[in-house]
Amino acid sequence: MSEDQAKQQKEAWFTLSGDVNSDMVHRVFEAVSMMTEDGIETAHVLVQSNGGYVSDGLCLYNFLANAPVEFVMYNGGAVASIAVILFLSGTRRYASETARFMIHKSHATASPGSRPDALNIIVEGLRADDARTESILRKHIELTPEQWGIHQYGDLHLNGRDAKTAGLVNDVRDFAPPKGAPLRNI
Repeated sequence: MSEDQAKQQKEAWFTLSGDVNSDMVHRVFEAVSMMTEDGIETAHVLVQSNGGYVSDGLCLYNFLANAPVEFVMYNGGAVASIAVILFLSGTRRYASETARFMIHKSHATASPGSRPDALNIIVEGLRADDARTESILRKHIELTPEQWGIHQYGDLHLNGRDAKTAGLVNDVRDFAPPKGAPLRNI
């Protein structure tokens, strides 16, 4: 077996798409279980997601960042909202030239006619979620004061080059599995 073949056996290529929710958490848990059984050391993952639930995204971030597999994340289209936190679990991260990231604060919709005490519970939950996600963002990326200002009150959009400048990605590079390498969907 050649050195390249041995390396390829320890590397694998995956796609992960859809909403960040309990179904995605389950799929990722199962996939990482299979990776460890297969002896995979490095998993290259193309992520495509517009976000979802904060708690599920935080769970995936913590799980993948501490898994016995090195994750290399790629954005080939859109990684938005809590999916950005999931994306940050990668030890190396890349984005295509045409990819975009969108970062924003948490939001929720209150039921019509909600009482003030119910609204306070929602607000406190949103503040807690924002504190958790912002601590992860600040650990991994450096935004300009203007970008943090946009993030404070709206949606901050970053293309591949902006993401590289901010340290969100290591470089602008496409997800390109080697010819003949198996590609699995998580």
